[in-house]
Amino acid sequence: MAAHPGIALVTGASSGIGEIYADRLARRGYDLVLVGRNADKLQDLAAHLAAAHNVKVERIVADLGDASGLARVERRLEADPAITLLINSAGLIGGGPLSAGQLDDLTRMLNINVVALTRLAAVAAKVFAARGKGAIVNLASAMAFIDTPAAAAYAASKAYVLNLSLSLDLDVKPKGVQVQAVLPGYTRTPMISDGAGLPAEIVMDADAMVDAALAGFDAGELVTIPSLEQVAAYDAWAERRVALRPHLSLSKPAARYMAA
Repeated sequence: MAAHPGIALVTGASSGIGEIYADRLARRGYDLVLVGRNADKLQDLAAHLAAAHNVKVERIVADLGDASGLARVERRLEADPAITLLINSAGLIGGGPLSAGQLDDLTRMLNINVVALTRLAAVAAKVFAARGKGAIVNLASAMAFIDTPAAAAYAASKAYVLNLSLSLDLDVKPKGVQVQAVLPGYTRTPMISDGAGLPAEIVMDADAMVDAALAGFDAGELVTIPSLEQVAAYDAWAERRVALRPHLSLSKPAARYMAA
């Protein structure tokens, strides 16, 4: 009989990608701690998953953009040694172009996409490393590679998640902790309602995206880009990124900046 996989804590579980992760992990036998803002949706999802898959499901109704709500989730993650997997799925898109000056929307988005994700990843990294096991999945986005004036801060937040995950892996992989950054392209979720008028060929169903991400997780991928057929293209980018490092900090400016 297979060992019980433990408890998965899933943020953003009341809709979209987080909800699908909750379903797929329940099918794998994980008990769940579901975090989301919508109490009714969490209740319905918890009842359905518990009945359908014979798993235990706990709900935490919390806004991760609020310090007190985030602190409650951090304490839950830190306190329970049965939690073996963190799915950092909660995310927002908002604010529009920086020139629009929508500072409150931008701040709220960054509090979720950057601050909350980082704090939860840090708590998980600490407790999982101390136990010598566990896994952290951070939902980034293919927007990490895209320059876009319409959503500059959102794209930057996802580039942050990618870079954070790469460095986190160097920290905790030797301590027995798996890290995965998932970079979906356009995905059919409430965030992109009905595909938002985008061509159908560039919008992936959320179920297919999560299934691909979990296949990448099972394969031990550090970075999973569900749409990317030629993984060598990402590997080449990563190699060029590493190759830059010896040239980025030297004692003298490059020759083109030296006075004639």
